[in-house]
Amino acid sequence: MARKPSNPADSKKEKKKITKEEKKAAEKPTKEEKKTRGRKPAVKAEKKKEEKKTKEEKKAAEKPTKEEKKSAKKTKQKEKQASESEKTLEEEMEEQLTDEEIENFQIDKVDMEKLTNKVCLFLSNYDDGIIQSELWKKFKLTSRDGSRLALKLERMGIITREKILENKRWTYVLKIKKTPVSTESIENAPCLVCPVEQKCSLDGEVSPRTCQWIEEWTVAELGKPKKKKEQ
Repeated sequence: MARKPSNPADSKKEKKKITKEEKKAAEKPTKEEKKTRGRKPAVKAEKKKEEKKTKEEKKAAEKPTKEEKKSAKKTKQKEKQASESEKTLEEEMEEQLTDEEIENFQIDKVDMEKLTNKVCLFLSNYDDGIIQSELWKKFKLTSRDGSRLALKLERMGIITREKILENKRWTYVLKIKKTPVSTESIENAPCLVCPVEQKCSLDGEVSPRTCQWIEEWTVAELGKPKKKKEQ
């Protein structure tokens, strides 16, 4: 049986139909593609969320927590209290020595009255005071002797002590309060050994106004060279 020849027009129509279908199929996304496309916004949102979380974690790591802040604050307070509670040599001595021991403090083979006068005259040159360690070096005293002397002079009301922090250590600045009266100026006065002292008065037969001994002593004292002020 002879085959019926195909119509070229029909062939062309079929080809066009196939091409259109293929084109539609190519343009129409598959289910998987649809799913993937639907996921893209969700993926972006998740990515942003992760980035935000990472930033927050980074900030949290850099920023101290409340507990860390409290701990740091407590540490600072403890350090401050430890620094302030650190006792000086004088404070330890004050706890160990009695008032009587401080007031009667004496350095062997040293004239304490003269030493006190020298220290006070030296301090009178410093309106803002001087650190005690520098003062003891000047008078070649040990820290222990110098500290006891400072306590004694403070009890006597001659000096004041101001606690300061110097080179991360507590010490004292000593300031003159009042210069003690010195007997040096009247040590050789004739009045101290005068045989007629009981008869002496301003308007009496024996008077300091007409006393020859006082006159001679005054002239002698004025003729003495003046001592240089200690620096």
